[in-house]
Amino acid sequence: MVSKTEEMAQTTAQPLASANERETEKIRYTVGVMAYNEEANIKRSLLALLAQKSERTWLEEIIVVASGCTDRTVDVVREMMEADARIRLLVQRRREGKASAINLFLQHARNAVVVMTGADIIPERDALERLCAHFSDATVGMVGAHPVPVNDQHTFIGHAVHLLWNLHDRMAQRDPKLGEVVGFRNVIAAIPVDTAVDEISIQSLIARRGLRLVYETRAIVYNKGPMTVRDFLKQRRRIYAGHLLVRREQDYAASTMSVLSILQALLANADTTLGTPREAIWTCGAIALEGLARLQGHIDVLRKRPHHIWQTVSSTKQLEDEQRKLRRICNTQSVIVFQINRQAGDGNEMEKRGTLRLLRKLLPVLRRYVRKDDHLSINGHNTLVALLNADQDGAQLIALRLKRVIENQPVTTARNQHLRLKVSFHAVSFGE
Repeated sequence: MVSKTEEMAQTTAQPLASANERETEKIRYTVGVMAYNEEANIKRSLLALLAQKSERTWLEEIIVVASGCTDRTVDVVREMMEADARIRLLVQRRREGKASAINLFLQHARNAVVVMTGADIIPERDALERLCAHFSDATVGMVGAHPVPVNDQHTFIGHAVHLLWNLHDRMAQRDPKLGEVVGFRNVIAAIPVDTAVDEISIQSLIARRGLRLVYETRAIVYNKGPMTVRDFLKQRRRIYAGHLLVRREQDYAASTMSVLSILQALLANADTTLGTPREAIWTCGAIALEGLARLQGHIDVLRKRPHHIWQTVSSTKQLEDEQRKLRRICNTQSVIVFQINRQAGDGNEMEKRGTLRLLRKLLPVLRRYVRKDDHLSINGHNTLVALLNADQDGAQLIALRLKRVIENQPVTTARNQHLRLKVSFHAVSFGE
């Protein structure tokens, strides 16, 4: 019989897993950043990637493919390489298209899981962790993040951009259509070099291998959509032409190609697309623009006009205000995401509509507490996004101020019950 002392000695004699062993158990992944003239954004993007949470996963390397850059993108990346050995740089002397840059990245990526992101994307600190954690399931082949635009929702183009991404979110939850930031198993040698929609080309190749596609709605990444009608049409035209070619050449259709599915998502999202007369008019205008862009894309395919070397959509290239009026005051930008819920209730559709109506009424009040060039927008039924020119401390102070304003708002139900709103928030800040 073993005494208690001997049992304790045997237990303490067993070596604990070292930090290196625990790290080995994590899902290791490589991030690829395809960059063309991203001097204004590349440093912030790399800092955001290096700051990613690493509990179940581990970011082993970042490969930046600088394709035909004529600005200081390459110099900025080399400076960052000196600060962190995980960053690698591949340079294409001339611009050959994003698909060509992706194929170069795939040749050099060392890990079994790879992630692709853009230099003009800001991920939440846990976005890639949530994305890559799915690969512990051997049946999963590709995972997509949830893009949230930072455009001002109170302009026509801002409304159109939010409308598109809200519809994308709703449709992707039913039938995954993955884009902006994606993770996938490194089982693809190359994608067609003439594709203009790389994520869908990858998605078709992964699906062909019998692997599952997953849309992770909690992996939040922030992007900026077009800010002008011209840029909106240019971007949507290219995307639709690319989808037509993938359907023809790879026999794979994205879920957004179905007009019926789009209409169903539009009606299901009626609270945010048709809730007010102005929203209804703007939604009709956005549908007309999308229809025109699809017609142009269809004509491009018939005329064999290539789109694989993208025309730069300049208004999406800086997440800050285009005029950069506040750069002299603060060169740090922060994104704050507020989740607003009622302290009581079961979260039914009527309550969601009530919360959305309250947020709409609150927006003019909340705008008094931020600067003129800052942006506030509503995403979904209970999410408020603030894009601010402020450092981390300033963003926290503003967030707490807005939280107090929201929570102090009286809420009365249809049964004359008085409720309070519960607000939680998280903020990310990036500066040079």
